[in-house]
Amino acid sequence: MRHRKKIAKLGRKPEARRRMLRNLVTSLIMEERITTSQARAKAARSAAEKIITKGRKDSVHARRQVAKYVYGSKVVQKVFNELGPRYADRNGGYTRILKLGPRRGDAAEACILELVDSPVEFSSDSK
Repeated sequence: MRHRKKIAKLGRKPEARRRMLRNLVTSLIMEERITTSQARAKAARSAAEKIITKGRKDSVHARRQVAKYVYGSKVVQKVFNELGPRYADRNGGYTRILKLGPRRGDAAEACILELVDSPVEFSSDSK
């Protein structure tokens, strides 16, 4: 039975899973668009949305919580200086998952995880 088992294991031990999700969220915040597998994107989406929600409230406590999760001080600055004000009027739903189909090599369901309302222009050849 699967009762009370909400966390996707992603084939990793807990510490490796936490590090992988932290890397994905940090990359998403810096690049505003990443390509990954569908299972990883779904797991990273909830963590990224929580970080951006903390970025909406610019306090010392929120900054410390975000700095504890993401890698790098530039990422923390971007969360509070750019993303927080950008999504101040939005009640959640800061990310979007676009499906790409099976990935070449291992046939895993690939997808793009991106921030909604991003002013960054993406080239058509970036996947």
